[in-house]
Amino acid sequence: MTDQLTGRTVFITGSGGVLGSTYVRRMLAEGARVIASDLPGHRADALKAAHAGNDAFRFYDLDVGDEDQVTGIFTRILADGWEPNVVLNNAAITGELLMGAGKPFPDFANTSVSDWERTLRTNLTGAFMIARQMDRDIVGRYPATLINVASMYALNGPHHQIYEGMPFKSFSAYSTTKAGIHGLTLWLAGYWAKRQATVNTIAPGAVFNNHSDEFQRRVSELIMAGRMAKPDEIADAMLFLCSAQAGYMTGQLVNVDGGFSGW
Repeated sequence: MTDQLTGRTVFITGSGGVLGSTYVRRMLAEGARVIASDLPGHRADALKAAHAGNDAFRFYDLDVGDEDQVTGIFTRILADGWEPNVVLNNAAITGELLMGAGKPFPDFANTSVSDWERTLRTNLTGAFMIARQMDRDIVGRYPATLINVASMYALNGPHHQIYEGMPFKSFSAYSTTKAGIHGLTLWLAGYWAKRQATVNTIAPGAVFNNHSDEFQRRVSELIMAGRMAKPDEIADAMLFLCSAQAGYMTGQLVNVDGGFSGW
């Protein structure tokens, strides 16, 4: 523990997943006050149980695709006496999330418009609505930081063959939204610059989450480091982006992918 985030109050969407829960744990350990949010369910329950009794932790149910919920979220937080000065747009529909929900992975020709639009609504429109609400309620009141979470597939195409025979796939809407996330970063970085707000994108690589040995082998062959990332290795970079030490960074895309994007 280094108290790297002392004085930071961090609001995180999609806090219940493998990376979101790691961010929560690490940020609390580094002295931040952490406001977590996610859809109601077992992931949210596990997160609340893990940090029960910690006065530096708060949790709010939130569907980032629901405009009414997003419109009111910062009002609720501010009314409770918390002032988030760091926001993480982390909520997303991912392949592994769909697998956990028992959803099928259709090929591209059979992808429904409803599934496409649902993914865009959560991954990209949700990020826009959170940022728009920051603009209304936070930006300009005090210095603030927004970090948009993209992916190794934001600016790089997936190697589709590594998913053959696997229970999850890469899907087109995910890559599309993660590319769009950085476009939002670039637009906002200049728009908010005079109001003491910075905006950056982090693009995590392949993160180990109980993947099979065969999948690990396939994906690791594409990565300079020769292995998948540990969740804490992505959190290490995220902690820096959330800290005062990143105060001169804005409009940047930070790849934390073991060299996947460098080949």
